[in-house]
Amino acid sequence: MARATKLLLLLLTVLAAPAGAQTVLRISTPAVPDDWHVKMLYVFKDELAKTAPRIEVQVHHSGTLFRQGAEVVAMQRGNLEMALLSMQDIARQLPEYSIFTAGYLIRDPAHLRKVWGGPIGEEVRAKVAKEMGIELLQVVYLGTRHLGLAEPRTVKTPADLAGVKLRMPGSKEWLFLGQALRASATPLAFTEVYLGLKTGTIDAQDNPLPTLKSAKFYEVTKQIVLTGHLVDSLQLAIAGKTWSALSPAERSAVRKAAAAAARFNDDNRAREEKELIDFFRGQGITITTPDVDAFRKAVQAAYLKSQYAEKWPRGLLERINAVR
Repeated sequence: MARATKLLLLLLTVLAAPAGAQTVLRISTPAVPDDWHVKMLYVFKDELAKTAPRIEVQVHHSGTLFRQGAEVVAMQRGNLEMALLSMQDIARQLPEYSIFTAGYLIRDPAHLRKVWGGPIGEEVRAKVAKEMGIELLQVVYLGTRHLGLAEPRTVKTPADLAGVKLRMPGSKEWLFLGQALRASATPLAFTEVYLGLKTGTIDAQDNPLPTLKSAKFYEVTKQIVLTGHLVDSLQLAIAGKTWSALSPAERSAVRKAAAAAARFNDDNRAREEKELIDFFRGQGITITTPDVDAFRKAVQAAYLKSQYAEKWPRGLLERINAVR
């Protein structure tokens, strides 16, 4: 009787299982629902459903599944299938790839796509797969950081930032970038930036333009300098064990869905950034463009003399600079 009951329960379990959901891909991200990155993941889910219905994608946003920074280890331990990873996450295990976190490495979103879509991207993906057990599916645009000043001033070259108290996140890597820009890098919590600009505790901050709007920093900003000193990105990644378990057809479908999702994200982020220029001008904020080449040369020179560059692969900086 007990055996018959077990067989009945097993049969009911099989019948209750959703059809075509043999593989579940849980994606973890700290991004919030209104962020283009979360919307992008639903594009990935919808696109994959068209060509690989046996794969079920579950999007876990707002850090509800894993906190930011914990995703890599979770994927390596088999506790998570997919995530949006920063190059800082990857550089913690492969220090030579801290080069991708350096200021003025990537010129613009088009350059970002060309670098990762060519031989350099192929080499990095192969090493990450081999050394970390993680497959990088697609690079996605995060945003370009510029300077927002509480009071207007002439900024053409890095020398013009001398003495400017530039708020940066408190880590040594971020503070180094602020110093490389020739400003007086000042650590300050994000939640204190608005009041800091208003009271003069800091003279400037750096963030992508959408953040200036969402955090209302534009209310205490009189000038935006389009330095473009960091074109940031994320990597849509999948655990190596999960990737290996997929069929060749499923892998192809996953890559195509990832590419479609990235296009959706990149196009919308770029459009939003362009629209915000007009919005800020409408708020009476002066928009200026400095000598970006002068900034790039100064910042890259600072990095090359630093401890960070000691582990960079020989010639990789020059190869990235040469990508057109």
